[in-house]
Amino acid sequence: MVLFFSLWSFTLRNIFFTQPRIGQNEKGFLFIKLKTMHQTYDAKGILLPDNQRVTPLGRFLRKISLDELPQLWHVIKGEMNLIGPRPLLPEYLPLYSERQRKRHTLKPGITGWAQIKGRNALPWKDRLELDIWYVENRSWWLDLKIIALTILKFFYKNDGDLSSEKFKGNG
Repeated sequence: MVLFFSLWSFTLRNIFFTQPRIGQNEKGFLFIKLKTMHQTYDAKGILLPDNQRVTPLGRFLRKISLDELPQLWHVIKGEMNLIGPRPLLPEYLPLYSERQRKRHTLKPGITGWAQIKGRNALPWKDRLELDIWYVENRSWWLDLKIIALTILKFFYKNDGDLSSEKFKGNG
């Protein structure tokens, strides 16, 4: 029985990626996704770039957004909504302008206005401005539009860059 629980615990650690993120009112929570990359370092102990660490299965899971599925747990727990600005890293908090901090007045979402408008292909300034626009213009109709466009993107998106560069502030 102990062996079963040890294997179960080992398996869970190996399939889930957890990371601190910032939610509504700048409150932190432990974000969960399916793990899609290896923790591989170069000879100097520096983590290799994402595109060198993504597994073939991880690339597929990211392409069809299945790596996001565990985030439904955050929706059930009330930490996230289906629609809203994506939750970002705590290290970015001191880098936001006062206007950009408005993105934290709502719960973060699994998908959002910035995701359907370009996701990681957009510069940070544009992504954050799209998040603020959503906060200022939120409505049921807009949420329905985002859901519809997210579904379309699910079927028609290209594989482009899978990850985002770090946010360095506005300066």
